[in-house]
Amino acid sequence: MVAAIVAVMGLTIALPDAWYHTLTLPRWAPRDDVFGVGWMVVYAITTVAVISGWRAMPTREGDWLIGLFAISGFLNIMWSMLLYRLHRPDWAQVEMILFWVSALALVVHCWRWSMAAALMFLPYLGWVTFTGYLNLVIVRLNGPFG
Repeated sequence: MVAAIVAVMGLTIALPDAWYHTLTLPRWAPRDDVFGVGWMVVYAITTVAVISGWRAMPTREGDWLIGLFAISGFLNIMWSMLLYRLHRPDWAQVEMILFWVSALALVVHCWRWSMAAALMFLPYLGWVTFTGYLNLVIVRLNGPFG
């Protein structure tokens, strides 16, 4: 459920506008449609990871997993807001640190109870890492902002 909410909000918030298309982007930056599909695939996998991990954990640990995933989803939405709506890739880069740590926390939390769930969170961590690096390059190519 949380993954679906984040995905829908991401589709409405993270639509690149005219401002985004004026930025200098690296040659390897994915097209808008590819980036969106990437997020959808990653969130589909993370949904399976959350369900798998939650089922393998005692109640208290499962509650922590849901909480960590909700926090990570919130940080994803905030990153999108900062970048795409407020046009502040520099602020988004700072926030990306928390977002990345939240993705890593999901892997670490699941590792003890479900290695399969932990491994399924690795594409999420990888995609967040890639997104963070792309954000960093955007800041370097286009800054300062504000």
